[in-house]
Amino acid sequence: MTTINITNFRKKVFDYIAQAIEFNEVVNVSTKKGNAVIISETDYNAMLETLHISSVPGLSDEIKAAGKTPIEECIPENEVEW
Repeated sequence: MTTINITNFRKKVFDYIAQAIEFNEVVNVSTKKGNAVIISETDYNAMLETLHISSVPGLSDEIKAAGKTPIEECIPENEVEW
């Protein structure tokens, strides 16, 4: 995580935004009134999806259980023909 004050952030705003987008770097911008966090849209959407999955009762447990299923059991008996 990069932490920078608002004055220096303003000087290189495009660089910091590119850093967040290209390298998934979290940028913490500090101001007198508090801090703001800059993250990429991809990271933001991933966080929202994680929160949504976590909010569905039992879904996390089902996903964890499914992850322990051997791959041989995941292959369908009748494969789809394209």
